[in-house]
Amino acid sequence: MGKRYDKLNRKEKTYNVEPLYGRNSPWDPLNSPAFDRRDQKYIRKVKPQNANQQLLLEAMAENSMVVALGPAGTGKTYLAITAAVEALEAGRVDRIILSRPAVEAGETLGYLPGDLQEKMSPFLRPLYDALNDRMGGKRLKQLLTEGSIEIAPIGFMRGRTLNNAFIVIDEAQNCTYNQIKMLLTRLGWHSTMVLTGDPDQSDLLEGLSGLKDIAHKLEVVSGVEVIQLTDSDIVRHPLVASMLSVL
Repeated sequence: MGKRYDKLNRKEKTYNVEPLYGRNSPWDPLNSPAFDRRDQKYIRKVKPQNANQQLLLEAMAENSMVVALGPAGTGKTYLAITAAVEALEAGRVDRIILSRPAVEAGETLGYLPGDLQEKMSPFLRPLYDALNDRMGGKRLKQLLTEGSIEIAPIGFMRGRTLNNAFIVIDEAQNCTYNQIKMLLTRLGWHSTMVLTGDPDQSDLLEGLSGLKDIAHKLEVVSGVEVIQLTDSDIVRHPLVASMLSVL
């Protein structure tokens, strides 16, 4: 009885622990109107978090070709997927085509089993995550089955003309100059192509990445917009920007 009495009358301990990052921390995306913590199927509306993200969204709405350069965490891929989904849902395009170079970032993945979609899945996981956020898993699976969302490995793009499509080429810093040139010439009527990448984080051997040279040459081409995001546009943990400034 004594032990039971002690348990019933024991005062609950309280701890005054200050969170490392408070609820009002400006960096926390969970406090952003574009991302709340409530259970939801998908995010209906995405708002730019800074001026350069706004420029990127406007560029994708007004141009058929956009190159988005910038460090990790600046929202390049996510905003490109957002624009693609909005174009598909509004009927401005018939399909979304995703492409990403299958370049191993320091690890050896070995032989991957399965069909083409399953083999490319690990490399396209970031794109799937963004798509899932924007339209929900059930809708995404349906569109993949119908072919409205297509996985197109870079090596299989040659010879195609992509009409009525929104094409996202992610991690373009891992493409050679000739690969990017080939991809750019796939653009067809009523289509938009967005290349995203960080020229400073290529997994290719030094001098092989063609993204920086391509972006520089395209700056003078009418109808092509090159958007440069910076460390100050990073919307991940604030340490990401701090580390990138010294690494």
